[in-house]
Amino acid sequence: MKTGLEPGRWAVFRYDLDCGWPDAMDGASDSAVAVVQDLKDRGRKQGQPFLISPSGRPDVRINAFFSSRKMGSKSPLTWRKYSYSLGLWLNFLTVLGQEWDTATEEDAEYFKEWRITEAANAERVAPSTFRGDLVALRSFYKWAAPRYGVADPVALADDYDLMPHGPRQKDIKWLDPAGWRRWRDLGLRGLDVDGRPDPAFGARNEQRDVAFAEGLYGTGLRLTEWASILVCELPEDDPSRGFSTRWLANACAKRGYGHKYWIPRRTLLEVLSYLEGARARAVRRAQRAGRYERLGRVRLVLDVQREHLVVLEPDGRQTRPAIDAISPVMRRRLFCRTAQGLEPLAVWLNEDGLPRVPHGWQHTFDTANARVDRLGFPGLRVTPHMARHSFCLRWYSIGKLVYEAKLEHLGEAERRDFREQFGDTWDLVATMVGHRNPQTTKEHYLEPFRALDIELLLQHAAGADLPGFLATYLAQHPRVRTDPLRDAG
Repeated sequence: MKTGLEPGRWAVFRYDLDCGWPDAMDGASDSAVAVVQDLKDRGRKQGQPFLISPSGRPDVRINAFFSSRKMGSKSPLTWRKYSYSLGLWLNFLTVLGQEWDTATEEDAEYFKEWRITEAANAERVAPSTFRGDLVALRSFYKWAAPRYGVADPVALADDYDLMPHGPRQKDIKWLDPAGWRRWRDLGLRGLDVDGRPDPAFGARNEQRDVAFAEGLYGTGLRLTEWASILVCELPEDDPSRGFSTRWLANACAKRGYGHKYWIPRRTLLEVLSYLEGARARAVRRAQRAGRYERLGRVRLVLDVQREHLVVLEPDGRQTRPAIDAISPVMRRRLFCRTAQGLEPLAVWLNEDGLPRVPHGWQHTFDTANARVDRLGFPGLRVTPHMARHSFCLRWYSIGKLVYEAKLEHLGEAERRDFREQFGDTWDLVATMVGHRNPQTTKEHYLEPFRALDIELLLQHAAGADLPGFLATYLAQHPRVRTDPLRDAG
């Protein structure tokens, strides 16, 4: 058996059942051989892993996983990968002061962020590598949860937010502005096909859900990014500005790449109305019930400064974390104290007043899609990422119109100089959605316009409103959804 226990950490070992025992061990040699033979009798195999806890003791439940029939047929390479991933997870939980048999979905989400995007982690990995970690943890908990009666923190491993994946071309679809409005009104606002409130709707979170969805469509942010915004990161309303420029924190952005984003005033007003309406009511209910006071590991924000927070930690320490470095999971633990009591800094809350985890929004969209299905429009289905796709398509269209209007009086050489200095439409959209490389935008998001001749675009769009033009031009595209009632009647 190989050794090398590091104090304070879980360590992975592997059985070496073929090792030789030195003669110098005298009488101990026979006992050592007996130990090896006993391991073989118990079904242990050459190279099979086992883990030792920071206390120096094994957890027989964890090690039984590698002795199980489920793992017995796996190759030594798979044993090595799974034991490494499980060891990483156990050490991560140790730092959090958490145990594997009481870990939560929130711990699993934080583990993903730490592995992929956490700026403080010098050994961040690509999403494909983390996907391998998640496969190992999913296999372990599917085996362990029913045997030992423990919760499965990675049960939602197939959910969008926990299992990382890049855009797959076959899955990408778009909505034109009319299609988006129709889906929003039917699925989230609870209107009927005539635009009137539907008495059968019955949802209690319409104001919150509409504000969140409009934020995805209006900003182009990813689900977890928009779901992690703090109240102190929202701008005040300025009637003179059509858009407000904001900064997406590095710790919340994909691969740690923070960037500017822009909130349309129409979207901002939806969010501010939610803050003053449904969110405020949820907070007051939670305060009256004493729900916040009973929470553990609350980080109390004493002051909000331009780039930092002043935080009273659960252990009594006072820290000054940079807002740019606070991860989505840590953001859901930030509270401030008001005259009425504790209040979360997270914008998006559940009905019970607690911060909403990102994967909860998948269920909101699923419920809205089911309602739209029942109303007779099964093809009008929307996912959170479709809002981002549609944002790209809309701004690409606007960018093309604006750029060509600016360049139409220039010669070819002058146009080339202009594009070299300021970029082209692809650069514009890449900037707006936070892509480092415009080629990513071009390859994954804007296929409907790939073969579009710009002169034809200008000819059709001259004097026409953009939504009307898009609805006409993209009406027959197989992967663009428009308003199904547009041509009815």
